[in-house]
Amino acid sequence: MEFEGAFELEGVEPEDAWVMLSDPIAVRDALKGCRYITPLDDEDFNFDDYEAEEDVETLPEADPEEVADRAFREETDYAALMQVGVGSVKPRFETQVRIGERDDENYVMTATGSGAASSSEFEMESWMEIEETENGSRINWGTEADVSGRVAQLGNRVLNPVADKIVNNFFNNIEQQMTDVEESDEGGVTSRLRNML
Repeated sequence: MEFEGAFELEGVEPEDAWVMLSDPIAVRDALKGCRYITPLDDEDFNFDDYEAEEDVETLPEADPEEVADRAFREETDYAALMQVGVGSVKPRFETQVRIGERDDENYVMTATGSGAASSSEFEMESWMEIEETENGSRINWGTEADVSGRVAQLGNRVLNPVADKIVNNFFNNIEQQMTDVEESDEGGVTSRLRNML
């Protein structure tokens, strides 16, 4: 299955969108159904035992150095726990994601990953690039996924609207976070943070 699209962020500079999309906490908070995204330092990582930090500050309240320290890193593995409702099925995917390319100058990021839930599995390759527009930024993205098991049996007719809804909600939430940052960024927090990444 292939999913791709573009999302406009009005009034948001590409470098500011890049900063926000580089923060695993901001991504987690914007992605409905995501319990956590954390670096995968241990081969014996237990998805059930991991306690995600709650109420972690993101920009504009967060310390820019903390945001820079936790930003996605190239060639690094992450564990993510996702629960997504697909029709009558609500699988809980234990997912491993590897950030591949991360180009801070051209705002390009790629990732590969796989996940499993009871009776369903997937593998995916994703990419994202951010480009400047007259009014702000456009985020172009795509994912190629191989889904098997119970979720795959539902077919594209069910999966495509669910994927579209998840993506639209995600980018709307990111846009709201960016609006909050832009409105309160009197001290040039995002500029300082861009220099740290």
